[in-house]
Amino acid sequence: MSDHALALPALPAVAPRRRVDHDDRAALSLVGPIAVLMLLLLLAPTAAMIALSLTDAELGASTITFVGLDAYRDVLGDRTFLISAKNTALYVAIVTPASVGLGLGFALLIEAGTELRGFFRSAYFLPVVSLITAMATVWQYLMHPAIGPINLLLHVVGLPSINWLGSSDNVLGSLALIGIWQQTGFDMVLFLAGLGAIDRTLYDAAEIDGARSAVDRFRLVTWPMLGPTLLFVVTITMINAVKVFETVMTLTQGGPAKASEVLLWTIYQEGFVFLHLGTASAMAVIFVAVLLVLIVFQTRVMDRRVHYG
Repeated sequence: MSDHALALPALPAVAPRRRVDHDDRAALSLVGPIAVLMLLLLLAPTAAMIALSLTDAELGASTITFVGLDAYRDVLGDRTFLISAKNTALYVAIVTPASVGLGLGFALLIEAGTELRGFFRSAYFLPVVSLITAMATVWQYLMHPAIGPINLLLHVVGLPSINWLGSSDNVLGSLALIGIWQQTGFDMVLFLAGLGAIDRTLYDAAEIDGARSAVDRFRLVTWPMLGPTLLFVVTITMINAVKVFETVMTLTQGGPAKASEVLLWTIYQEGFVFLHLGTASAMAVIFVAVLLVLIVFQTRVMDRRVHYG
């Protein structure tokens, strides 16, 4: 045959079939169980809570009626819910700055010391690992109006006794004091990690530039370099403060006269005592939404301060 024989038409190129290699299968096998657990333990309960919040569901009731946003309007107009929201905000406003400030102060003192550093770390961190419901009993004894050591000490120095947990004027501050005691050690450990990550050559450079005192070194080096750590600590502390529940349940039950009523206690009462699942779900949705808004706002404000001073 000649060189000019008819050539066979070219077949269209077929894209190679994508094969899932060993790394892809390994990644899927690792991510799959976590995704299923998140779906079952996080997303599904959240969706169920949102669905219940739109109804008048009550535990034991034979029927459930869809009420829509009326449930949220009722909650936002409920006096007990508004009181608990105000008390929670006040509690957070006391606990967060005090815990962060004391945690930073203790961390700086421990970092500057050379002896017994491990002992003080353990001593300050001990309240974090203590069972708060058990320690609340100890605090109840310490703050007892008649036989409590705190009031006895006040009597020795000539000051009047204080009804720490039984007075509407003092109970929230007393609970905040316990919250500060519990949270400070955790914040201290986080600040110690942040201090340990600061390059020591920066202090040498600052000293060469004229930063002779500890205050100057803190202002020029430590504080700016602790910016990301400070943002994280403030956010975590605020979240933990908003979630206060154990001390209220153990010591005050929301009293006296709702002076220590906080959001989680109100939600617990509504859902598990009065069995109003729809109302409790609406309260929980509002609680989570407000918490997310506060965290996002705080993160942006703190991040702007960290970057721009």
